[in-house]
Amino acid sequence: MTLRQVVVIGAGPAGMAAAEAALRAGAGVTLIDAAENPGGQYHRTLPDAYAPAHPQRLTRDRRAFDRRRRLLLGHPRCTWWPETVVWALERRDPDGTDGAPPPRVHLLHGPADGSGRRRSTVDPDALVLAVGAHDRVLPFPGWELPGVFTAGAAQALVKGERVVVGDQVVVAGTGPFLLPVAAALAQAGAQVRAVLEANVPGTVVRGWSRRAGELAAHAAKALELAKYTAELARHRVPYRFGRAVMAARGAGRVEEVVTARLRADWSVVPGSERSAAVDALCVSHGFSPQLELPLAAGCALRGRTPASPEGAFVAVDADQRTSVPGVYAAGEITGIAGAPAARAEGTIAGWSAGGGSPGDAALRRVRRHRDQGRAFAARLARAHPIGPAWPGWLEPQTVICRCEETDYDQLRRAVTHPASATARVAKLQTRAGLGPCQARICGPTVAELAARLRAGPAEHPLQGLPSATPHHRPIAQPIRLGELAAPPAEHAAPTTAPAPTKESE
Repeated sequence: MTLRQVVVIGAGPAGMAAAEAALRAGAGVTLIDAAENPGGQYHRTLPDAYAPAHPQRLTRDRRAFDRRRRLLLGHPRCTWWPETVVWALERRDPDGTDGAPPPRVHLLHGPADGSGRRRSTVDPDALVLAVGAHDRVLPFPGWELPGVFTAGAAQALVKGERVVVGDQVVVAGTGPFLLPVAAALAQAGAQVRAVLEANVPGTVVRGWSRRAGELAAHAAKALELAKYTAELARHRVPYRFGRAVMAARGAGRVEEVVTARLRADWSVVPGSERSAAVDALCVSHGFSPQLELPLAAGCALRGRTPASPEGAFVAVDADQRTSVPGVYAAGEITGIAGAPAARAEGTIAGWSAGGGSPGDAALRRVRRHRDQGRAFAARLARAHPIGPAWPGWLEPQTVICRCEETDYDQLRRAVTHPASATARVAKLQTRAGLGPCQARICGPTVAELAARLRAGPAEHPLQGLPSATPHHRPIAQPIRLGELAAPPAEHAAPTTAPAPTKESE
């Protein structure tokens, strides 16, 4: 009997759980991640050369993570490929009929900026996508200045390098993710001047208190929140509701931020502006799922509208199957619900991909945790929404697309001009979305602003500008022309593909 081969893309909480479950189901597993070590952002660790003496102090759920890590890296049926990116998925049956094989996986092995990277391909029997999400940041005057970071980037530097982004820091945006970022910065030695939650107390309380009885299932999250709150209190970091950063200023880098009080719709309260001296600003307005690979595979999305593109997630069934045969999805690409929910989804996806019985009794509790996580995601979205009046922060010269330095005035003129509003020339005129990030950062914002400026139906995005699916591209990750032209390694099954480099224990 041929061993069923499962490829898992992404080694965060969802991907590691999927790999473990697929192994339990009896399959062979290839686990792929761009990082040097497994764990993703949630379990990001220091490089092996700088391994801490007490890692449990830096990483949550460290014992469970270490157990899973040892199991995967030491399992004879698990192949671990670090520093490997998937640059394309090639559908082997474009019609996507039932029983069709999942897409061929095109890999690029080696450090992201290194030379001598090599290509290879893998044809899996099942594919699990667990590629996560990245910060969404709404533009404001000065957000392109050096010293302005996404909250996720600041956290990655602290957790992965023990480097703080500045000495005097403000953390701003919306959502509970601001708390662990601020706490990590304070622990690492930065002076966090304030944590600014843009939503007013009424919005947050209503969102979290609706059907309050359901919160009993999330006691662990409440304890985690209490821990971060206590850490901020210990460092005397103020937490302020209904306040946001309106502008960042400085000569060559951020030196000052201007904050203002907001109403419930995120419109600015006149006369409430205040300035504060800083050398770093960390911002996050929620998360956008990384949809490049799901869209390349042909997966259907749910919850997508041009006016709210960040609401687009991969649609899955009860077993985490996508609309594409043999392709499963887990974690933040199906909904932003946190690491425990991602692990539950990963377990279900890996078990199903590995050929495990859908009626297995052990999955009942996991499915319950998964469903509780989905309910938590909906609650989180209600408690920390993006207010509709945020475009009022923008000035004509506010940069919207940082790669191409497209400002708000250029976008407004292109969208409202009769000669370009309905033609592809609008994209060429503004160049929004044509830079190195390929609309990953600006795409959702441009789509939302375009719909607002046109004052048209939200169902019909502006033709030619980044739409609600700016992640749809044939090449998912940058690849050099020389690497593309070089012959790939011999096409092989995962068990005979290039040998992995296992990290030292």
